[in-house]
Amino acid sequence: MRKPTTKHFILSLFLVLAASLLFFGCSKSTNTEESSKNTTGSKKLYVYNWSYYTPDSVIESFEKEYGVDVVLDYFASNEEMFAKLMASGDAGYDIVFPSGDYVSIMKSLGMLEKIDTSKMPNLQYITPLVLSKATYDPTMEYSVPYYMGASGIAVNKQMVSSYEKTWNIFADTRYKGRMVMMDDMREVLGDALAYLGYSVNSTDPAQLEQARKLVNDKWKPNLVKFDAEGFAKAFASGEYWVSHGYAEAIFEELPQQQWDNVDFFLPQQGGPMYIDSMCIPKGARNYDLALEFINYIHKPENYAQFLDRFHFPASVNTEAEKYRTTKPFYTVDMLTNYELKEDLGSNLEMYNKAWETIRYVD
Repeated sequence: MRKPTTKHFILSLFLVLAASLLFFGCSKSTNTEESSKNTTGSKKLYVYNWSYYTPDSVIESFEKEYGVDVVLDYFASNEEMFAKLMASGDAGYDIVFPSGDYVSIMKSLGMLEKIDTSKMPNLQYITPLVLSKATYDPTMEYSVPYYMGASGIAVNKQMVSSYEKTWNIFADTRYKGRMVMMDDMREVLGDALAYLGYSVNSTDPAQLEQARKLVNDKWKPNLVKFDAEGFAKAFASGEYWVSHGYAEAIFEELPQQQWDNVDFFLPQQGGPMYIDSMCIPKGARNYDLALEFINYIHKPENYAQFLDRFHFPASVNTEAEKYRTTKPFYTVDMLTNYELKEDLGSNLEMYNKAWETIRYVD
């Protein structure tokens, strides 16, 4: 998986400067200045997770069982999380949720504590599938998988009656001005590469150029824009009829009675996928409590609540499916042809240049 390159270190320095204001001005809690106990004497566990990703019911039951307060902060991208931790050490967090490539980066930079798996019996329920995909840390030395999934396509069936269930739906001129793709270089170029039959990690210049031309010449002209944050809200409001994005974000913004109006699918030809993991930052103040939390999450009954809350498939926990009460938005078998995004090393510059001609040139 991804490992730090010179480009990563340069990017990190830039992000550190940018993150300083973010850290001191925008954090939901001043946990770097607080002790791990509040005024009543109960412990606090500081957790830094993605938006649309934390089941309230599990947090509340953990707080009650262990007599702690869980303080949650949220981030919208790996870059934001990474920059904040780089700017201020562990930033006071006890658990963070990086994606696989950033686990690799943070591990190599000495930013993570080793996980004492002997204290977490519920790790027996981690699926062989996710460990086989987690080549960056297959023995869970520094990370425990939280969820494995992929972005897909949401279609408003009331407005779109016929369509190609592939990434090439964005080439359909009938829906010009009503479609959006994520503002994410590796996701968008990865989708195009997969559609063309190539690896999402291709470093072949000719293949990448084909993908660039497909996005720039066929897909982009039909898009309203590339949108990393507002794709779900705008889809829910009816501004977009076809939206590239994450199922949990799309359906979170819609009343449940409207869910049947949406066709969410993962194109069969594959595309980029992700594994988000639970990690303990170096120097975390509540290491043992963090282990308890990670173990608690993977108790099958608890993990089923996570699946129910976000309608995820049981891609990570072998036993949780027995306890779930909802139908997932997509299934584990749909991930068969999907690939984790790997570090491209010096070849990343090819992607940057290709993306610049797409994203920043009219």
